Amino acid sequence: MTCSIVVGGQWGDEAKGKICSYLAVTDKISVACRAGLGPGAGHTVVYEGRDYKLRQSPSAFINPNTRLLLGAGVLINSDILIEEITRLGIEKRVGIDPRATLVEPHHRAAEVRDANLTKTIGSTGSGHGPSLADRAMRRARRSADEPQLQDFLVDVSKETNACLDRGEHVLIEGTNGYLLSVLYGTYPYAVGKDSSASTAAADIGIGPTRVDHVIVTFKAFPTRVGAGPFPTEMSADEAKRRGFIQCGTVTGRPRRVGQFDFELAADAARVNGATQLAVTHLDWLDPGCSHLPMDRWNSDLRRFVDRLEQACNVPATLLGTGPDTHHIVDRRHTL
Repeated sequence: MTCSIVVGGQWGDEAKGKICSYLAVTDKISVACRAGLGPGAGHTVVYEGRDYKLRQSPSAFINPNTRLLLGAGVLINSDILIEEITRLGIEKRVGIDPRATLVEPHHRAAEVRDANLTKTIGSTGSGHGPSLADRAMRRARRSADEPQLQDFLVDVSKETNACLDRGEHVLIEGTNGYLLSVLYGTYPYAVGKDSSASTAAADIGIGPTRVDHVIVTFKAFPTRVGAGPFPTEMSADEAKRRGFIQCGTVTGRPRRVGQFDFELAADAARVNGATQLAVTHLDWLDPGCSHLPMDRWNSDLRRFVDRLEQACNVPATLLGTGPDTHHIVDRRHTL
C-alpha cells in the first residue's frame, strides 16, 4: 500500500500534471484523486505526442485502468467538468464526492465585478473565491444538488480508504502551488484556500497517518501569473533572451519568470513535509540533458540538483527532462 500526494512548491505551473501522469502509468495507480481548487489556471499533460489541456480531471486519466475521483474539498464547475469527461471519454471512471462545492455562474460574475480580485490580485475569473465564501457562509450548493452530476456521485473518502485497505496504490493530485496558499503563500496575492499537502489529504478525506509519500514539485525556473511578490524575478528581456517566455494554459497571460529560489524551496519542503522532490523543465536549462543519463549531464545542472537536495534535505527523485510524460529520470530506486 502506498499513498502519495503531489503538490507544487512554487506559484503553480510546476508541471505537477506531468509528474502525476508519469506516476499513474509507472506505478500502476489504482485510484487518483483530485484535491485543491477547481477549474482555474488549468494544467497540461503531454502523452505519446498529444497535448491534453485539463481543468478539472486528474492527470492520471492517461492510465485507462485508474479510477478518477474528485474529493469533497474540490470546487466543481459542472459544465466544464462534464465537457472534459466527455471529451476524454472517461465517463465510466469518474467519481465525484457529493459534498464538493459547486462553482456557479453568479460566483464567476461576482469575481469579475471584484476589482481587487481581477485587477490587484490577478485572479483567473473562475469564481473560486466567491464559491468558497458561500461555502463558509453555509449557503453554497454542493455536487449532490446538481442533476447532471448525479450519475457520478460517490463517497470519495470511503472509496479511497477502502482502496488503501486493500493494499492498492493511491495518488492525490494537488493544484496551484505552495506560494499561492492563502495561509503560507504571498498573501493577499494568493488563491482562496491552502494548497499544502495537509489540505490536499483533507480534501480527499484521508488521515495523515495514511500518507506515505509527499512529492513537492519545483520548476527549474519558477514562473508566476498575476501580481504579487517575486523576489528572484528577471526582466522580460532576460526571460526572452533565455527562451523562457510562456503563457498560462487557460488565461493565455504571459508568465513572469525568475531565477530558482532555494530558500523558498526549503520552506515549501518543510511545511509540506516533503519526502521526495520532483524537478521539471531541466531541459530548458540544458537541452542536452534530454538524451543523456544523469552522470553525463553538464556539471552546472548536476550542481543545481545537488544544491536543491542540500537546501531541502530531501532527495530529488523525479527529474523532468522534456515535455512528455515519460521524459523523466526516475531515481527512486537508486538513492
